[in-house]
Amino acid sequence: MKAFILAAGESTRMRPLTANIPKPLLLVAGKPFLEHAITSLKKAGIKDIMILIGWRSDRLQEYFGDGSDFGVSINYIHQNERYGTAHAIGTARQYFKKPFLCFNGDVLVTDGVVNGILRSYKKHRSPIMALANVLDPTGLGVVEVEKNKVKHIIEKPKTNIGNLINAGLYLFDEKIFDAVDKTPLSVRGEYEITDAIEIMITKMSHPVFVYELKDQWLDISMPWHLLNANEILMKTTTTKNEGTIQKFTTLEGVVRVGKGTVIRNGSYIIGPVIIGKDCVIGPNCLIRGNTSIGNNCKIGNAVEVKNSIIMSNTNVPHHSYVGDSILGEHCNLGSGTKVANLRLDNKNIYTFVKGERVETNRRKLGVIMGDHVKTGVNSVINIGTVIGENSQLGPGAIASGAIAPNSIIY
Repeated sequence: MKAFILAAGESTRMRPLTANIPKPLLLVAGKPFLEHAITSLKKAGIKDIMILIGWRSDRLQEYFGDGSDFGVSINYIHQNERYGTAHAIGTARQYFKKPFLCFNGDVLVTDGVVNGILRSYKKHRSPIMALANVLDPTGLGVVEVEKNKVKHIIEKPKTNIGNLINAGLYLFDEKIFDAVDKTPLSVRGEYEITDAIEIMITKMSHPVFVYELKDQWLDISMPWHLLNANEILMKTTTTKNEGTIQKFTTLEGVVRVGKGTVIRNGSYIIGPVIIGKDCVIGPNCLIRGNTSIGNNCKIGNAVEVKNSIIMSNTNVPHHSYVGDSILGEHCNLGSGTKVANLRLDNKNIYTFVKGERVETNRRKLGVIMGDHVKTGVNSVINIGTVIGENSQLGPGAIASGAIAPNSIIY
């Protein structure tokens, strides 16, 4: 069986993290997010993979290449114009003549998810739609089920009709392309895959069975969702040391250390923690659980980092605190930079997405920092702050809210 991954979107809601890098390459649990999915496909025996690319496709192709480094075969379809998910799937009609697994590149795909869908298809020999059971289906596509089959799909229903939603993972056969051809433009001006599935069921009498996810479902649509995914995927990591760990260090729990990395004396690391290649850690720093550090990073003296993602080539050199945060590539924090991550009243934190204030449903959230950001000594970053790429915070500056790219804050 083959797989088709939809990864062409620009992901503007993920800015500033996606200003220079496509969302599938954002670091989660020590790897680009999409690499975790490809690993799960390989484990399930799916090694022929097609990826639909668009935004910053050069970086995606440069990283994954032909797939040989990952033990799979990868080909690409470049989508210049985007008119919805059904249109995206329709671009691949010449490549898929047999049943294929299809999913959005921003959905958390684990070993359990892939194997569960394959088992369901083996049982029913008909298209499969994965469903997730969520507490709040507001703004999502809710699915009515009858006798283990999709009965009806309602986009963003105004009344509560259930909690089973479209999880963005499917196993289609070639009839999906006939359904796509019959799919009209939606009110949003897009060709919706849910409309195509409805057509397949009602007009083509081709049943679509449901597979309710047993693993936790997560759609990476907002920046802080990366922290959620990081926490989930960290649970499956294992201890491995390929670097140099000096004598007077303490490692507790699961800690992975990449080649060329040095953990200096006095460092205290409480797993699960993943540290990439060619990093310098310490001396005398504290790194706490669910922290993922990219390649060629520095975590210096008297620094504490917890539950954060620090992407490659970023430095937190000394006397700084980073908690529940995401730091982009090529950032540098000046001495004494402090990131606040908890409201004094302990209520959920708000942040900004495309300039609008949004509740995160997280009690702890620090900063979402774009690439190439620099902070001066003793700067302070307030809870839920978004800092655009190429910005600078001067010495002693206080950053709050949404800071536009290329800003200078004094």
